[in-house]
Amino acid sequence: MDLEQAIRTALEYENRLRDIYLQGAQETQDPKGKEIYQKLGDDEQSHVDYLEHKLREWKETGQITVQKLQSTIPSLEAIRVQASKVSTYMSKKDSGLQEQQLSKALEVEKETSRFYERMSAELPEDGRAMFAKFLEIENAHVEAVQFELDVVTHSGTWFGFEEFDLEVE
Repeated sequence: MDLEQAIRTALEYENRLRDIYLQGAQETQDPKGKEIYQKLGDDEQSHVDYLEHKLREWKETGQITVQKLQSTIPSLEAIRVQASKVSTYMSKKDSGLQEQQLSKALEVEKETSRFYERMSAELPEDGRAMFAKFLEIENAHVEAVQFELDVVTHSGTWFGFEEFDLEVE
């Protein structure tokens, strides 16, 4: 895959993720859920804007300059620190809706991360550097979405890992 095609594919992923999060923000009644979805949607929109700029730059010059890419989502470390402070209440209906939305988002985030990981390894240097930063950000999104899904489902897991086992062996 060449750089132009990689950017176009990344745009498809980012637009898809943005739409999932914005739909979640519209559908949920939980104020905290709305805020989280909106932040994730805004973050994905900033990725779309960045990638569209890089695509124009590539078409005009045949090169891209890798600029700093920001994220509104905290780092993995910050997410883990804040995780113990979270408590949430929502209706059963809203909880089920959020579980569906978050599960869908988690699947697409993981798929997107795998794509960025592949591009970070396969593309020439400028493309590798750009997609490596996207990989870092999307991995933080995976962690944030997994955490939110664990909270919503009250699954007894923490970031996808079982917190404790009440079974005696």
